Amino acid sequence: MQFFESINLNQSAEKIEIDASRNYPIVSRGSESVIFKISHEHCLKVYTNMDQLKLEADGLYAAQDLSFIPKLYRVGPNFMIREFYDAPTLKDYLKNCTYLPENIAINLLTIVKGMKKAKLMMGNDPLDHIFVTGNEELKWISPIKEIKGNSLIPLSLLNDLKGILLQDSFLSHVKKLDPGLYNKWKVFLMENQVDYKRFTDNTEEKYENLTHNLIGQGRQGAVYRVDEDKCVKIYPKQSHFLKEREVLLSSQHLSFIPKVYETGPNYILMEYLQGPDLNTFLKKQSKLQEEVTINLLKILESMKESGFTKIDAPLRHIFITGQGFKLIDHVYSFSKKQKRPLELFRNLHERKFLDSFLEQVKAINPKLYAEWTNKPIPLTKEEAEEEVKKIRKKEKDQ
Repeated sequence: MQFFESINLNQSAEKIEIDASRNYPIVSRGSESVIFKISHEHCLKVYTNMDQLKLEADGLYAAQDLSFIPKLYRVGPNFMIREFYDAPTLKDYLKNCTYLPENIAINLLTIVKGMKKAKLMMGNDPLDHIFVTGNEELKWISPIKEIKGNSLIPLSLLNDLKGILLQDSFLSHVKKLDPGLYNKWKVFLMENQVDYKRFTDNTEEKYENLTHNLIGQGRQGAVYRVDEDKCVKIYPKQSHFLKEREVLLSSQHLSFIPKVYETGPNYILMEYLQGPDLNTFLKKQSKLQEEVTINLLKILESMKESGFTKIDAPLRHIFITGQGFKLIDHVYSFSKKQKRPLELFRNLHERKFLDSFLEQVKAINPKLYAEWTNKPIPLTKEEAEEEVKKIRKKEKDQ
């Protein structure tokens, strides 16, 4: 039996530890898979989510005739072996570029047309899944079988290029290479721009079709990217809009608060945060860096000093940017009362970093550590909710 056939599928991917990895170095590690380099031409991807394995394997099987797709050698119950590329991703290759090279544009257009003909689609973050090999040849490693029919334009690719300021450059090449296709794309993009100033009521009906610009959605609102450095949050409920607007506008002097450019009847135009969220970042870490703890403490202490009543910083709401840590979603920061960062504790516990975090807090700020640990820390959502209920009842009785 090969070593990769005996992996315990109940383990999370970040906890997979294989003795043989000393001979087969880890190329990348995600939340549901680990990739090993097993030769100069082959890599092994081991999965803990079998649905994801099937999705990716089906896409590769369907695309084996395409020159820009890696060869698929073998698929097992929890792994696949495919062609390995010792090359940079397109995102890394284009770093600091101010104009997209024509050869790259030609090869991207070949991928787009080939994928459409084969009834395949791109998933999220396509620039991270395209590798640049010799002579600027592009290889797309994650094709997915089309589920709902071919999209008119490659929205995920265009949005990724827009994020690194190269969408216009790519479109200028498409205009020259295939004017008819360019016109179709341009018309679609113009008709589906996010005109947030139109949304003056509290319903979602007017903007539910703008899914290609959607970057986040929850009970409090939907966030759409409107250009390279701005996004807009549109609120179905006026009460949520008013609460978050108060927090953001009164806290612009705080370094962790996103910059606000404009507010309307039920929307806030603010800075788009370039960088990973902290939860995604920590999934790839084997230990908690002290710098992370220091930055979290700065945010929590600033919140308390600035009159925030809900003191918390969930990992998925923190973004690591070039300007430092930024915290989003502040609807209840001035209205709900919570003295301990309960969701942060729970998030760190899930990532197996809570003990390290508390030890670092103890060394940096012993008084705060004592306040946080003078009673048991709730490690489940239900326990945290129960603690909040007790706080509210105590305040009400007083």
